Amino acid sequence: MKETLLEFRVDNLEIDSCCNDIFRQIQKPTKGWLACLNPHSYAVSRHDEEFRDALYAADWLVPDGVGVVIASRILGGGIRKRVTGSDIFFGLNQRMNAQSGMTVFFLGSTEQVLSNLRNKMLLDYPNVSVAGTYSPPFRSEYTDSEESAMIEAINSAKADVLWVAMTAPKQEKWINKNLQHLNVNFVGAIGAVFDFYTGEVKRSPLLFRRLGLEWLPRLLNQPKRLWRRMFISAPIFLFDVFKAILNRPRTDEPKK
Repeated sequence: MKETLLEFRVDNLEIDSCCNDIFRQIQKPTKGWLACLNPHSYAVSRHDEEFRDALYAADWLVPDGVGVVIASRILGGGIRKRVTGSDIFFGLNQRMNAQSGMTVFFLGSTEQVLSNLRNKMLLDYPNVSVAGTYSPPFRSEYTDSEESAMIEAINSAKADVLWVAMTAPKQEKWINKNLQHLNVNFVGAIGAVFDFYTGEVKRSPLLFRRLGLEWLPRLLNQPKRLWRRMFISAPIFLFDVFKAILNRPRTDEPKK
């Protein structure tokens, strides 16, 4: 179930329903992929057409940001809770672990993080096999030969699920460009989740997440990396939300 929010079709399923929906997809012969929408990704998409097209094309576009939830409420939508990349990662792994015999591939981050991922998956989800990992070069764009090597590694592993963590907007554009060449049933663009899961980067405490303030500890810990999100992207998003409020069609006044 989706709703239109600032021209994007955003899923308004809660975490369990969304994970169940994706899990059913994995067992079909068709492909699907997931991206996350938050105020920063929205702001970037306004001047990055390729990124915007990728977000439009995602089969699941989840509300990964309290600003998206608030905007939906203000505009009369039905989104009530955030659904983050971490939520999907854990929820889907739990379902695959319960079924057994399913496989995943990890694309992104460093060799050390990927090694830690393998070890932690073995402990937490012993029935999910890690079919392969790949640490791509750290650059904004890849050459044709580099992309071919990544695709070949993924397809050779024959995994059910591909988790991609190359940061936005690079990961979404890469998936949208190469999805037709990937022999997997589901691809999830989940950003910093590899680092959160392995403990490379600490996620904000649960209390902050429940209050919708997950961004605050991260901003204090990484101001140089995240200041743009809060002081440029967030105001752009809010401005467009208020424009949408003003442009909403007025309902007819009740007859007296």
